[in-house]
Amino acid sequence: MSKPRIGFLGVGWIGRHRMAAMLEAGAVEAAAIADPSPDCASAAARLAPGAAVATDLDAMLALDLDGVVIATPSALHAEQSIQALRAGAAVFCQKPLGRTAAEARAVVEAARVADRLLAVDLSYRFTEGMRRIRDLAASGELGRVYAADLVFHNAYGPDKPWFYDPALSGGGCVMDLGVHLVDLALWVLDFPKVQETSAALFAGGQWLNGRTDRVEDYASAALLLESGTLVRLTCSWKLHAGQEALISASFYGDAGGAALKNVAGSFYDFTAERYRGTAAETLTSAPDAWGGRAAADWAQRLAAGERFDAAADQLVAVAEVLDRIYGR
Repeated sequence: MSKPRIGFLGVGWIGRHRMAAMLEAGAVEAAAIADPSPDCASAAARLAPGAAVATDLDAMLALDLDGVVIATPSALHAEQSIQALRAGAAVFCQKPLGRTAAEARAVVEAARVADRLLAVDLSYRFTEGMRRIRDLAASGELGRVYAADLVFHNAYGPDKPWFYDPALSGGGCVMDLGVHLVDLALWVLDFPKVQETSAALFAGGQWLNGRTDRVEDYASAALLLESGTLVRLTCSWKLHAGQEALISASFYGDAGGAALKNVAGSFYDFTAERYRGTAAETLTSAPDAWGGRAAADWAQRLAAGERFDAAADQLVAVAEVLDRIYGR
């Protein structure tokens, strides 16, 4: 049985990493590569020597692909995803799926109409620690989860200029990092509706107070869910935090708690713990090769013949929360 033929649109570092994960899973064939950087395209071609090097998405889709992996700037995600879906290709897209909920909703609707598998690289769902925490919450072992605190501070910030252009990025650290926090909170709690949202966004230490001509580099938000749970989110770029990254997701119930935390400022190594009063039990520890699991999962599901999955509506729910944080 032949493997699904995949095109990889955008093969910078993250695009090549996800490409490697899919190929290592053995579920798909790399049929085409496209990137405006000749160096990036050449590096990707070394991973898949048999793949055609295409000029753009139109040229890729002319090759009758089964799926497209999109790792381009955020402003292009929705339009390129819709184009690929309408051409009959499944889509795996880097986050965010759209700069606004309207863009994300349009992509999900295109996938529904085309009956094609759609997924976004919400990779932290695939850490072993977060999966264990979600299982604890779903089983009721934490009791009623009434509070959650999630943090993502990146000491560096993005290195591409478009991230700092509101029209191209759709937002700053909330769009880049906060999307993971919102997704994890709602995913662990089985996507309850958000009843109330409050947020404060800052740029260069100054409160933006509704300004839309700059992107935020620090943000804090609170979500009150219809389930009665309070979720607090904080994220930033270039924070003076004494280490490269601070990443955590903590959930507190009336029968126990659980948390995922990065180790010693690492972007990749995590430990997960379960709490009972003052006692802590280790659930998982590093190493855990989680980075490419979302990509490999999509590839394997595509190879198994899966089509549109209604869970894609969760992507719209996350985008709607981001809109509310931005006051849109």
